[in-house]
Amino acid sequence: MKCNNILILIFVCTTAIFSANAQLKYEDSINLFQKNYVDSHEVVKGADRNHLSFYKPNIEYRVAARFKKIEDEKGFDMATSSGKLQHYFVFGLLQFSIHDTTQHLYIYQSQSLMTTEEYRDYLFVPFGDASSGFDSYGGGRYLDFRINDIKGKTLSLDFNKAYNPYCAYASGYNCPLPPKENLLDVEIKAGEKNYEKGLH
Repeated sequence: MKCNNILILIFVCTTAIFSANAQLKYEDSINLFQKNYVDSHEVVKGADRNHLSFYKPNIEYRVAARFKKIEDEKGFDMATSSGKLQHYFVFGLLQFSIHDTTQHLYIYQSQSLMTTEEYRDYLFVPFGDASSGFDSYGGGRYLDFRINDIKGKTLSLDFNKAYNPYCAYASGYNCPLPPKENLLDVEIKAGEKNYEKGLH
C-alpha cells in the first residue's frame, strides 16, 4: 500500500514538473513573439516602443477552437475607425471554451487582400472583450491566420498573440472595427494592452 502511495506521489510530482516546464517554454516563446513584434512595429518607432505593453503570457488563453466553414458569396461591409467601409467575407465560425464558458468568434477574409498573391490565404479575427476600453484598446484587437492554420476542423486560438490596430497609436488609419457578433462578454487578459504613451 505504501509503495502505491509513493508511486502516486512520484506521478503527481512528475506531472507538476512537466506542466511547469511546459509553461516556462511557452512563456519563452510568447516573450520572443512579443519582442519581434515590438522590434518590427511599423507605426511605433524608437524610444516610443518602450510604451508598448502586454499581459503576462498565460497558456490558458491558448485554446483549441472548433472551426465550421461558412460559404459566404456576397460578403459584407465592415465598419472602420475612419468611417470608411471595407468589404469582407465570412470564412467560418470558431467555437471554443474559455473561463468555463462557451464562446464564439467569426473569422473573415478581406476582399482586397484576396486579390494579392501574398495575402490571398490571409484570415482575420477582429474581436472586442470585457477588457476593451479598460486594460486593452477600446477599438478591439486582432488575430491573424492563414488558411493552412486550420487543421481539419480545429484552429488554435492564441490570445497571447492578440495585437492592437494601428489606430491605437495614431490617427489617419482605416482600422476595421470588430462586428457586434465578435464582441466577447468575458475578459481576455492576454496579448497586447493599451498603448501606455497615450495614457500620459
